[in-house]
Amino acid sequence: MGFYWVKTNRLIKKVFPNYVWDIPNDSKKVFLTFDDGPTPEITQWVLSQLKQHQAKATFFCIGNNIENHPEIFQKLLADGHAIGNHTFNHLNGWQQQNGKYLENIKACADAINNRTAETRLFRPPYGKVKRSQAKMLTALGYKIVMWDILSADFDHRITPQQCLDNVIKNVQSGSVVIFHDSVKGFKNLEYVLPKTLEFLKENGYECVAID
Repeated sequence: MGFYWVKTNRLIKKVFPNYVWDIPNDSKKVFLTFDDGPTPEITQWVLSQLKQHQAKATFFCIGNNIENHPEIFQKLLADGHAIGNHTFNHLNGWQQQNGKYLENIKACADAINNRTAETRLFRPPYGKVKRSQAKMLTALGYKIVMWDILSADFDHRITPQQCLDNVIKNVQSGSVVIFHDSVKGFKNLEYVLPKTLEFLKENGYECVAID
């Protein structure tokens, strides 16, 4: 298993206090998020699971995927979920010049805005964004949303049960949980998402979108 924080520790949150890591509340609300879609069949399956459990989520979409699958994107909107910007081509901010990175984010924003949606939520692919880039995005009004719990559904070296444990053993009120509605993540997601939704409902949690 690769090294990564399954649950983001307090030190990281203190070092980067301007990012959204969790959303504390006293109402047992949790925030499920999905990166890298919309993806044919997989995103539709995620939507059906969420609908069965009356759950709302936030989808951080890749602009190119929005352009290629506009009907799935419209379904996200029709079902009342929130949308976030995940760049147009899933760029690693650490490897990009600031100008190119911001242009790519704007291209994703255009893809969203052209479909009667708008968002100021942004999640950097791989969680990698330079401080200078983050400062520019904040100046443009973006809220940079990271995560409190990493399901690691993308990691084929862990079992579906390990992926599930990553979530249900760490989730608490205010947690921002990251999944991926992508081909790469689906092997684990297909097992984990229904059980996560059942666990949350049985334990009195409400799944809501980030605003």
